[in-house]
Amino acid sequence: MKEKLVDLFEYTYHFNKEMIQIIAENLKKIDEKTIGLINHTLNAQQIWNSRILGGISFEVWQINPFENLDDINQQNFNRSIEIVEEYDIDQRVQYKNSKGTKFENTVFEMLFQAINHSTYHRGQINSLLKKNGIDPVLTDYIFYKR
Repeated sequence: MKEKLVDLFEYTYHFNKEMIQIIAENLKKIDEKTIGLINHTLNAQQIWNSRILGGISFEVWQINPFENLDDINQQNFNRSIEIVEEYDIDQRVQYKNSKGTKFENTVFEMLFQAINHSTYHRGQINSLLKKNGIDPVLTDYIFYKR
């Protein structure tokens, strides 16, 4: 199972990077909603990692300097892989959501949430790219594996 999680985080990292690149190449055509969504996508993975590892987490909708997004994506990937390699994925972790409500989930559930959430928002970003006359990035998992 850990090998599959690593593969899914490699996929997530790869297409987050492609999204950042296409946005950078078309920055003059990009709207604020797209910038907000790519930041939110990266922020959420950072937050889930921090809930497991501890430490300071980003705000859910904070806007990071655009030139930092590649580094944030790389750091997110590194930390997610660290969790996969060093944690029991069935271990339960208590955390608080952004509203302060306490929850408990397994490490696997939290990691899968980060992966699934990224996929969802990349789809939204692709819709916005298309709306702004930019060819969307083909981000389906099967394209990554071909």
